[in-house]
Amino acid sequence: MRSIWSVSILLPSALAGVVAPRDWRTMVNVQRNGFYPLDVVDKLEEATMPNVEAYMSKKIAAGKNNGCTLENAGVRREWGDMTIEQRSDFINATLCLMKAPSRAPKDQFPGARTRYDDFMAYHLTNAGSLHDTIGLFPAHKYFVLAYELALRNECGYKGYHPYMNYDRYTKDPKNSALFNGNATSMGGNGLPDPKYTGLRTGSGTIKSGGGGGCVVDGPFTEYTANIGPGAPVMNNVPRNPLPSGGGYNPRCMRRDISVDAALGATADRAYNLLTKSKDINTFYNTLLTPPRNASDPYNFGIHTAGHYISGGDPGGDPMVSPGDPIFYFHHASLDRLWWIWQMMDPEKRVNAQVTLGGRDAATRKLDLKWLAPDVIPVLEAHDGLGGAGGLFCHVYV
Repeated sequence: MRSIWSVSILLPSALAGVVAPRDWRTMVNVQRNGFYPLDVVDKLEEATMPNVEAYMSKKIAAGKNNGCTLENAGVRREWGDMTIEQRSDFINATLCLMKAPSRAPKDQFPGARTRYDDFMAYHLTNAGSLHDTIGLFPAHKYFVLAYELALRNECGYKGYHPYMNYDRYTKDPKNSALFNGNATSMGGNGLPDPKYTGLRTGSGTIKSGGGGGCVVDGPFTEYTANIGPGAPVMNNVPRNPLPSGGGYNPRCMRRDISVDAALGATADRAYNLLTKSKDINTFYNTLLTPPRNASDPYNFGIHTAGHYISGGDPGGDPMVSPGDPIFYFHHASLDRLWWIWQMMDPEKRVNAQVTLGGRDAATRKLDLKWLAPDVIPVLEAHDGLGGAGGLFCHVYV
């Protein structure tokens, strides 16, 4: 029986009798699930890969790639394109972080119990710099990388962090490979909670998807969010014992899987974002807050829509949203969109800086404190293929 996963396989040139020209597919292990046809963003990404190859060839020739090549770059895949074994490996590593001891400072976060809590704690106290005009893209790029490295170095994960292709979840997210609640999903929807009616955004209300209660199926039913909330989005979330939100406040993970939110992040919206954003400011503004459109009930912006595909607590709380593992899928997906946009014209776009607010990115540094040892210039996180001395070295497929 033919596998649903189609993996590109290379034949040695000696077998073919000729030396074939190098192509990005010979350097990147492309793995596709045949159940999902390529959408317009996937096709745009593939069409952009020759630019990536040319960009890397130029960097290598100049000795500026810092050891990063397409052959050794980490490959981040969509969850549905990963094999069952790859998904299980990722889930086991996530569960490991949810049990490993915390390294966050106890005087600030007496409630942190696990390494997983550490990432919530950082986001809770650094949400401002993580989301300002200079930091949103590069700071979250580093944040997701630090989480990926914790999975790999501390919990034995063999792969790289997956992303979610929002368009695959617009019709029936609750029965998708990501949210169906089986052992190789990221957990299911929360139990119905009549008190949970949805989330208000600047562009309207994202209606409840019928959940809002505790997640009772999938791998994370024993997981507890231990700190927060920071900005409560549900009436019945217990308050933290400390004003800072860093006290011990164990509670179940609650979710509301929303089709309405997913419809705000469809492939056509992402494609328009990529192809119509001629500069970084337009890309940034459209991603966060697209122009108002009263006739479009899902005009939330991809950043908001992607966050609230999985609402509830703590995922719907902007301060401690990394408490739901889906946070990292979402921000890996945003990083993918930024990467595709950059690679459409890498010479001009890799170091393009958001200038909104008049702040100076050239002097800004990223310090993840207890999450990662290296303090790096913010502009180094703009380069996903060799930035920060080769610390950043990933491709998306």
